[in-house]
Amino acid sequence: MATTADDAFRPLYRLGAWAAVLTVVLVPVQGAIFALHPPPATVLGHFASLHEQPLLGLANLDLLYLVTMLLPVLVNVAVYAALRRVSPAWMLLSLVLAMLSTAIYFGSGAAFEMLTLSNRYYAAGTDAERAIFQAAGEAVLARYQGTAYDVSYVLGAFPSVLVAWVMLRSAVFSRATAWFGLATGVMMVLPPTVGLAGMVLAFASLVPLAVWLVLVARRLFQLARPT
Repeated sequence: MATTADDAFRPLYRLGAWAAVLTVVLVPVQGAIFALHPPPATVLGHFASLHEQPLLGLANLDLLYLVTMLLPVLVNVAVYAALRRVSPAWMLLSLVLAMLSTAIYFGSGAAFEMLTLSNRYYAAGTDAERAIFQAAGEAVLARYQGTAYDVSYVLGAFPSVLVAWVMLRSAVFSRATAWFGLATGVMMVLPPTVGLAGMVLAFASLVPLAVWLVLVARRLFQLARPT
């Protein structure tokens, strides 16, 4: 029997669905870590955390968020495949923007840079050497959640809005899925670094995002089934 284009995409749908499920699991885990072990407020605090409990120190510098930025790449590719015939141009643009957002975010990461500096700080033999590594840590933290982070965050809102618009024009996904995606995108327009309003919106956007991921995962599992 000949293999259709839809048959060829079924493994991708399944992969995207599992990526969505894993993302839903990891987001509250990261939130729980922040709630139970708030990130240090200073460079030396981060150095101490990374020295004493490296995994917790890395988690406080968004190690899990790095993973949850990679997993949605699989989700976005699967959603693109599912909606590619509905609006090829807009879905391609949304996929490119999503990939660009992820790539820019990795340029703002600080977890492993701070781990290296922490190790060197505690291995230093003089106060002058420790002062150098502390200053380098200050520079890394200044970049962390700086311009690249803000651009990545805001840029990531546009694919959500575009995908939601395409979903509303098709019957591939439910309208509820589209509206939750639209809500997520709108709430992500303001990055969490701009103040209390941005922080509140960032945490609030996790609710429609989680629902969207669950709905998308369910639909992708359906599309992955042989007909």
